[in-house]
Amino acid sequence: MPAITDTPPANIQQELAELRNTLNAAIPAKRLEQNLLIATWNVRGFGNITRKWVSDMSDSPRRDLHATRCIAEIIGHFDVIALQEVKDNIRGLRDVMHVLGPDWGLILTDVNRGAAGNGERMAYLFDTRRVQLSGLACELVVPGEQLNSIAPDALQRQFARTPYAVGFRSAGATFVLVTLHVLFGDSAKQRMPELKAIARWMSDWAKEVSDYEQNLLALGDFNIEQRGDVLAQTFFSEGLHIPPALEQVTRSIFDETKFYDHIAWFDGSNGQPKLTMQFLQGGNFDFVGKVLKDRDLSKQQLSFMISDHYPLWAEFSLTEG
Repeated sequence: MPAITDTPPANIQQELAELRNTLNAAIPAKRLEQNLLIATWNVRGFGNITRKWVSDMSDSPRRDLHATRCIAEIIGHFDVIALQEVKDNIRGLRDVMHVLGPDWGLILTDVNRGAAGNGERMAYLFDTRRVQLSGLACELVVPGEQLNSIAPDALQRQFARTPYAVGFRSAGATFVLVTLHVLFGDSAKQRMPELKAIARWMSDWAKEVSDYEQNLLALGDFNIEQRGDVLAQTFFSEGLHIPPALEQVTRSIFDETKFYDHIAWFDGSNGQPKLTMQFLQGGNFDFVGKVLKDRDLSKQQLSFMISDHYPLWAEFSLTEG
């Protein structure tokens, strides 16, 4: 049985080399103590994999060694990346870590056991040559008084998938990432309480962490479907901000109008502290047509092999001025 670290077949080696070149052209280079590349990616049902280089229709799961090597190649171009939909079985995640090598670190939550949590974990992968843990790691819990609120749009329970906050350091800059995967539910109305609660919680926390010269960023799958809709307005009502460079890029491989994923921070308006790291540029990585190219897969099939979401990334300057 082949292993993820074995030498792939020649055609897969060639595709991985081409993918690496494409990523090098699309994603900024890592510059020592100069920049920071933060990303978020909902990797669809990222759990077990089939131990074949090329799976067939009878295999379950369809995600195989080829697809997993492609996922690892994409992840390796960032400094720190938040992953959503990591499942109870972390075989695929462990294989990615084997490919990335000993310079990469991992921190993740336990599984959300409730039915609404869909057996998911939150995870961060980070290049330890560029990013180190600062010591903070916590799940966000809503204060009881908010749960007891009688407001019609108040959160009446804890999050279905608890947001996960981890602190990092890079070249003297300290930052806290908060990753979330908002419950999709049966309607947009069901998403509003979670979005409002996390925005309010982050607004309060941002004022506290600023005392310690830390930066606070939210990233993940917010399940906001339309640009500027009531869900987007709800989340950004507390002062969270995304720049135009990140606002317009496509998130979904199926529908370019969907606005699910975000990287957001406070820009100094609404009485909030301003991010000390300077945003330089950002975007997605459109992997369709660049991975598993000779497999003749539909987009639906590709979504289970790689994902139905594009990774979203942002580059920040670590130098003053």
